[in-house]
Amino acid sequence: MRLRLLYHGHCFDGVASAAVFTRFYLARVDARASVAYAPLLHTAGALFDEGMFDGDENAIVDFKYSPSERLTWWFDHHQSAFLSPQDEAHFRADSTGKKFWDPESKSCTEFIARVAEEGFGFSDPSLAPLIGWAHTIDGAFYESAAQPVELREPALQLMQVIENVDDEFIEWVIGELARHPLDEVATGEEVQRRFRPLLARHRETLETVRRKAAYERGAVTFDLVDEGLEGFNKFIPYYVHPETTYSVAVTRGAYRTKISVGSNPFSPRPRRHNIASICERYGGGGHAVVGAVSFKPDEVERARRVAGEILAELREGFEE
Repeated sequence: MRLRLLYHGHCFDGVASAAVFTRFYLARVDARASVAYAPLLHTAGALFDEGMFDGDENAIVDFKYSPSERLTWWFDHHQSAFLSPQDEAHFRADSTGKKFWDPESKSCTEFIARVAEEGFGFSDPSLAPLIGWAHTIDGAFYESAAQPVELREPALQLMQVIENVDDEFIEWVIGELARHPLDEVATGEEVQRRFRPLLARHRETLETVRRKAAYERGAVTFDLVDEGLEGFNKFIPYYVHPETTYSVAVTRGAYRTKISVGSNPFSPRPRRHNIASICERYGGGGHAVVGAVSFKPDEVERARRVAGEILAELREGFEE
């Protein structure tokens, strides 16, 4: 038996979800199964094709729903889980008992662990640190903006690696997390050897954002396209501008131009907007507190225009 497990790529929660689902599957479904992993990314255009579902069983964790008849298992916790009303209707008509959605769950990892225990009698106490950190990271339950920016804890160092290395190593990480405790994997030399240069680059990005970020009327914005930076630690804006409520940033990589929209969990003023709902209007999505919109790599000017529209909406009616 071969399980194809598709997970949210370059995301700590996606990786942790894949590891927890792997351990559950081998313990409760088929101990002799071979597991093959593949990342899924939010890009402009089609997200799925039938060729992705090449296993005897196929699973998606922490990513949007596919109505493919070859999809066996599905777990997600995003408000924007469905590409169309037809996809949502397909999910709701499913009677297999193997597809689950809970937009109230703060992390998909925690959601999988809960369903595995309540529905299938699977529980593994050794997974508690991994589940706990996925909950903290994806739900942004940090002590302060400094914690995820200064990256002192091994789990956060692993998060930085997952967000920045190649897919082959990420799949190695999933396999290790499916067999070993989180701290053992995060402090191991394979992870730390990759983390050290990433930390130096992260500190450079921090200074770039500090230089480029402009705050006005409740929102900070910056554009990293010309700097060639594909991504950034999403808490940097709140570290350099703790007074802000929202952040809107534009970046470009090999596969997409991206608008990242977030809200500061440590803001002195409450969030007044559902960010996922705003992003959905432009073909993106996410959660109430964080979201994104993806465009083709050559659609930089379009992305900048949309980012300006989102920024204006977030700033509308703001009072200091």
